[in-house]
Amino acid sequence: MQHVRIETTGHMARVVLSRPEVRNAFNSVLIQELAEAFAELSRDTRVRCIVLAGDGPAFCAGGDLNWMRQMADYTREQNIADASKLAGMLKTIYACPKPTIAAIHGDVFAGGMGLVSACDIAVSVDGATFCLSEVKLGLIPATISPYVIRAMGPRAAHRYFLTAERFDAAEALRIGFVHEVVPPELLSLRVEAIAQALVGAGPAALAACKRLLHDVAEREIEAELVAMTVKGIADIRASDEGKEGVSSFLQKRKPRWVEPEATA
Repeated sequence: MQHVRIETTGHMARVVLSRPEVRNAFNSVLIQELAEAFAELSRDTRVRCIVLAGDGPAFCAGGDLNWMRQMADYTREQNIADASKLAGMLKTIYACPKPTIAAIHGDVFAGGMGLVSACDIAVSVDGATFCLSEVKLGLIPATISPYVIRAMGPRAAHRYFLTAERFDAAEALRIGFVHEVVPPELLSLRVEAIAQALVGAGPAALAACKRLLHDVAEREIEAELVAMTVKGIADIRASDEGKEGVSSFLQKRKPRWVEPEATA
C-alpha cells in the first residue's frame, strides 16, 4: 500500500496512516487503502484488536489540498461518487468485527474526527487539537456525522458542528469524544494495555458484543442514512457557497460572506 501501513504483532494489528508530509490528510488513495486494510483485517482470524494511528506530527488533518482542488470542479455526480467512497470506508471501520482503538496525537480535523469516531475506543495525548472545520469552508460534516454525533453526543455536536471551534484534549475528554488523555510518552503504553485487555477476551464474544452495541445504540447506520449523508455533502459541495468556501481556503483568502473589518 502507498499511504497505509499494516503492522501485526501477535493478535494485535496496527493500521498506520503514512502521509506525514501532509499530516495524514485524506486523498482518494488513502481512503481506498484504509477501506482495504480494515476489510482485510476483519477477515484475518489471527487478529483480535486493531489500533489506528498516524505517522508524523498529526493523526489526520482532514482533506488533502490537492484532493480538495479536484473536488472544487466536480459535478454533483462526481461528488456523490467521491463521498460514497469516504462513507464506505468509515462504515467498514465502524462495522469491523474486531475492537478498534484510535491512538491520537497532533491535529484531528474534519475527516480525522470521523476516523476517531468510527473506532470503538479513543486514547489521546494531552496536546492534541480537535476541530470540525467544515462550515468555515461553506461545507457540512455530513458523511462523518453519524459517527461523530454518536461519539460526542448531540448536544456537543450542536456546538462544534456549528462554530467550527478548535478544542483541546481536555474538552474532548469532557464531552466523551475520547476515553482517556495521557502524556505523549505514555500513549503507546496505554494503548498497548487496552489492546492486551481486548485480546484476552473471547474473539467470538467480542464480535457479538460489537453487534450488540450497534443494535442497541440509537439508529442503525444503514444504507438510507449513509445515502442521505452522501447526498448532503455532494449538494453543498456543488453549491455556490460551497465552491466559494473551498476556493477561498485554497487561495488563502477570506470567503465572500466574511465582511471586511471597518476602518476608522
